[in-house]
Amino acid sequence: MKRYIAEVIGTFAMVFCGTGAMTINEITGGAVTHPGVAITWGLIVMAMIYAFGDISGAHFNPAVTVAFAYAKKFSWREVPKYVMAQCIGAIIASSILLFLFPASEELGATLVAEGFEPYRAFVLELLLTFFLMLVIINVSTGAKEIGIIAGIAVGSVVLLEAMFAGPMTRASMNPARSLGPALLSGNLQDLWLYLTAPFIGALLAVVSCKLVKDEQCCDEGC
Repeated sequence: MKRYIAEVIGTFAMVFCGTGAMTINEITGGAVTHPGVAITWGLIVMAMIYAFGDISGAHFNPAVTVAFAYAKKFSWREVPKYVMAQCIGAIIASSILLFLFPASEELGATLVAEGFEPYRAFVLELLLTFFLMLVIINVSTGAKEIGIIAGIAVGSVVLLEAMFAGPMTRASMNPARSLGPALLSGNLQDLWLYLTAPFIGALLAVVSCKLVKDEQCCDEGC
């Protein structure tokens, strides 16, 4: 039970701070700034990995959880419970942001930039998650993101991708992170791509890991 609670709290903190920065930036006309939003995402992910990495593995992302299971580093039986915990955390975070900032129309929802076709956004989100999972699986111990290296590496890649891709797709890389704001703000138009592309990208990262590393690289305990 402690692992699931950790995933709820960690995902809550991540979505609350990350989309909270986006929400405040929206209602203040850019006070936080785009770099400020990207830095917020990177720092909160880093902090939550340090806080909960040794308890739940600090997944905070359904795509990461599924990819770890596919890599044989995590039990498939635990996947539904982790995904549910992550979605609950994200929805609670968005609910509180709605209460705090009712003037917001987006609540940090992942929306495709005007003029950027959804199918291009799908490919971009797939690639962003691919790079994220590639880093995660190579710095993690089993299915746990723990240690100084994991926190810095994963937080940095989140910051990097949010910095350059945020203006186009909001750089979700995380179905739970997209689900919460979409449900509470009513911005459901592009949700389908944010619920599918990250899973594909994360699974491709595991496949690539198997191609370039030892044959047993994705067995439990490696």
